[in-house]
Amino acid sequence: MTNCLFCKIIAGSVPADIVYQDAKYIVFKDINPKAKVHLLLVPKLHVVSLDTIDSSNPEHIAMLSEMLLLLPSIAKQAGLAIGFRTTINTGVGGGQEIDHLHFHLLGGF
Repeated sequence: MTNCLFCKIIAGSVPADIVYQDAKYIVFKDINPKAKVHLLLVPKLHVVSLDTIDSSNPEHIAMLSEMLLLLPSIAKQAGLAIGFRTTINTGVGGGQEIDHLHFHLLGGF
C-alpha cells in the first residue's frame, strides 16, 4: 500500500526505531508511547485490521499464530520478563489509527 505509514517503514522510506525484524515481521518503538516500553509488532504483509482477516486463508491464520508466539520473546528482549500487555485496536471505533494490522506490546508500568 503506497499510502500506508507502516508499509513505508517496512520499505525503509520512513524512519523508525526498529528493535526486531525478520522476513515476515517488524517491531519498532511507538512514537507516542503509553508505557515505559511500547512496541508495535507489524506483519510485513499488508492486512488492514483484525476484522479483515480471512479465516479461510491459511496465510492469515499462520500470521496471527506466529505473531502471538513472537510476542513473549520480543517482550523478554525489551526487558519485560515479569509481564507485559498486548492490544489490537480494530477500526476507528476501536482506536485504530493506522490501517495496517499491528499488536501493541506494552510494559514497564
